[in-house]
Amino acid sequence: MSQTFRVDLRGIVDLLSHHLYTSPQVYVRELLQNAVDAITAVRQDDTGTSPRRTPRIEISSGDATGDGSLTISDNGIGLSEAQVHELLATIGRSSKRDELGFARHEFMGQFGIGLLSCFMVSDAIEVTTRREGEPTVLWHGRSDGGYALERAPADRQRPEAGTTVTLRPRPGCEHLLTRRAVTDLVTHYGSRLPHPVTVDGEPVTGGPAPWDRPEGEGAAERRARLEAYCEEVFGFAPFDVVDIASAEAGLRGVAFVLPMPANPAVPAAHRVHLKRMLLAEGAERLLPDWAFFVRCVVDTGELRPTASREALYEDSLLEATRETLGDLLRGWLVRLSVQEPGRLRSFLRVHHLGVKALALHDDEMLRLVAEYWPMETNVGPLTLAEFTARYGLLRYTPLLDEFRRLAPVAAAQGLAVVNAGYVYDAELIDRFATLDRSLETEQLRAADLTTHLARLDAADERALAPFLAAADPVLARLGCDVLVRSFEPSGLPALYLLDDDTAFQLDVRGTREQVDETWAAILGSFRSETEPRPRLVLNHRNPLARQVLALTEPELRSICLEGLYVQALLLGHHPLRPADTAVLNQSFLGLIGRAVAGGAQ
Repeated sequence: MSQTFRVDLRGIVDLLSHHLYTSPQVYVRELLQNAVDAITAVRQDDTGTSPRRTPRIEISSGDATGDGSLTISDNGIGLSEAQVHELLATIGRSSKRDELGFARHEFMGQFGIGLLSCFMVSDAIEVTTRREGEPTVLWHGRSDGGYALERAPADRQRPEAGTTVTLRPRPGCEHLLTRRAVTDLVTHYGSRLPHPVTVDGEPVTGGPAPWDRPEGEGAAERRARLEAYCEEVFGFAPFDVVDIASAEAGLRGVAFVLPMPANPAVPAAHRVHLKRMLLAEGAERLLPDWAFFVRCVVDTGELRPTASREALYEDSLLEATRETLGDLLRGWLVRLSVQEPGRLRSFLRVHHLGVKALALHDDEMLRLVAEYWPMETNVGPLTLAEFTARYGLLRYTPLLDEFRRLAPVAAAQGLAVVNAGYVYDAELIDRFATLDRSLETEQLRAADLTTHLARLDAADERALAPFLAAADPVLARLGCDVLVRSFEPSGLPALYLLDDDTAFQLDVRGTREQVDETWAAILGSFRSETEPRPRLVLNHRNPLARQVLALTEPELRSICLEGLYVQALLLGHHPLRPADTAVLNQSFLGLIGRAVAGGAQ
């Protein structure tokens, strides 16, 4: 047997009015929205029977009424008795709104539940309304879900079409209906409305909106006004001001460029107005993720709000608008590079992360980064364009620590290297090489550096063969191979070379020695067939290294080799394992013992 759901109307009202909205303060916004829609409906009335009149919205706070109640009156289209039943007493039904003309996109409210927000501050709502050519009717709504509708007595008849809503504060909400609170809320939500709004007779609306271009206002005057607005609303003096618009979304607005770095992981929050009514102060996803360096204030006529009217609804129109606004910001960056390259460099010093993120997917932005963003190299800061013009081959290291270890040695060999260890840099170099097919790139790793270090002549290598044979078992205990090369700087006696793959294998091996058999077997699957080992490269050009290479006494040779090994680790900023720390102490104390013994003789 088919049955219908039983609905607790009081529970529905409580759910919508207390949990749909984040704050009871939005009741002012919803009342303003209804009043503006009523005035808009007069202009859209197809009957032509409504007389022409100047629109107005008048609010009387609890201070002015004397009994703590609040009233808001408009001279909009008003409602007939039948329309009151359909619009004020029906929740979640939109078909009648379409028939009555209140669901068209010209109106702010499209959900029919805005009046419920008033139940957050009042247990009872009274609506006095009159449609042109119809009698005045009174509607009394209660938070328990009940309502009453009657013809207004003679002393309550409205002289003209329009609506008055009266709220009496519920206990604990009296402060939200005071003159000060209401004025602040009306200013916050509705100061940019196109219709005059007064609170206790004092005008609240007025002055140009940020997106407006008043006739006669010069460029410098407008810039000063917008900068003052940005400081007041967002709390910073903008680096630049960019006008943005999207015809498809009926959007106009201004983007303020931050003068300080912003965290790209924190979504940018923008002020969004819907048909000049403030929708949200912290709207997210209005711009592409890479544009975290701007804050926007916009007005839109076509983007859809969520049911609570506190955020934008994610749909294809919002996605298209996001792309359009992103194109406008990208165009601003390109214009800046052409017209004010000095300012562009200043901008990049602050917001290079956002621009580099965009350059990963945009060829024009990639060229801009290559031309204007100086990257760290071992021959000083250079842009990619400058580096390739000067050296031809774009040689780089993808790891920050590796660059710091290799940079001075590579520079001494005449090798120019770019540090691509910062965020996006390695990917940008790859894309730059893809974009410019004539560009040659080379990734320099620690293991590769030995190929750029000069080998000794055959005679010297033969002479050092006994030393290397004796040194191998000493360093093998530390998991390291030994080489002898001749390189600059000559003041560096030894160089410890460890590439990323070798470091990974060493970590796996060290972990296997500390875990149980099960985990050791699992980690064994990562083991390379040929166990790679780091290299200690002794510098034949260094006088101290040559003295060590000439040692024949086994104990002293071992102590000196271990000392050079630990010194190379420290100079390369490598972490010391427990075995390395033990070698450090052993070699240091051994050398002191030798010195003391020699001095005592």
